[in-house]
Amino acid sequence: MTRRTEWSEPAPGFGAEPHPWQAGGFADGPESGPESETEAEFRSGARRGAGPGTGFGGGAGFGEGASRRSRSRSSGSPSSSRAEKGEPRDPVEQARNICLRLLTGTPRTRKQLADALRKREIPDEAAEEVLSRFEDVGLIDDAAFADSWVESRHHGRGLARRALARELRTKGVDSAVIDEAVGQLDPEREEETARELVERKLRSTRGLDRDKRLRRLAGMLARKGYGEGMALRVVRQALEAEGEDTEGLDEPF
Repeated sequence: MTRRTEWSEPAPGFGAEPHPWQAGGFADGPESGPESETEAEFRSGARRGAGPGTGFGGGAGFGEGASRRSRSRSSGSPSSSRAEKGEPRDPVEQARNICLRLLTGTPRTRKQLADALRKREIPDEAAEEVLSRFEDVGLIDDAAFADSWVESRHHGRGLARRALARELRTKGVDSAVIDEAVGQLDPEREEETARELVERKLRSTRGLDRDKRLRRLAGMLARKGYGEGMALRVVRQALEAEGEDTEGLDEPF
């Protein structure tokens, strides 16, 4: 009896084209570093170099001949190795690809991108050309970044103007741009957010003595950038609403 062998179908999605880049909002987790290589670029480079004997769609490519070719390629110069991977030799093109990768999924400031290019040893002239071009077409916009950052972090984390300004400074945003962005938050809105933060935390402090509750609640607001005067006023009013004796709580904590 002749046994017939049936080959299984390839797994769904194998060999499919990569998804196009999609813009997104802020990622609150770690930022992707410039050293990362995307799967899309790897597959793209592989397809450009595909052919007989390469192992990407070619017929031959295994055995002694392939081993000799592999040894020959591995002994080549770093530049030829980069060319085989599909990486551009032109520093301007390298800088452009790095910036596009880093802008995928989350906005970034000009300084963040400049730092990434410096780590990849992109020449300053090429980096400046690409960064300026990206600013011209609106892919880099520190003012829009700062506005969105303030709105997102105030609503999402309850951060006050002082904390928001500190975060934007670490991202290289200009001081004038920071001042304009945090100016979106008027004092009334900031105090309202402080009250909401205290209300959420208040229940977990019940059972503690008054001074400990004060330190815990006011300390929480201070870590989020709220000034001492506002923090003390908001906490005192919240404790009064619960029937706590707040005499003497006007003193700085």
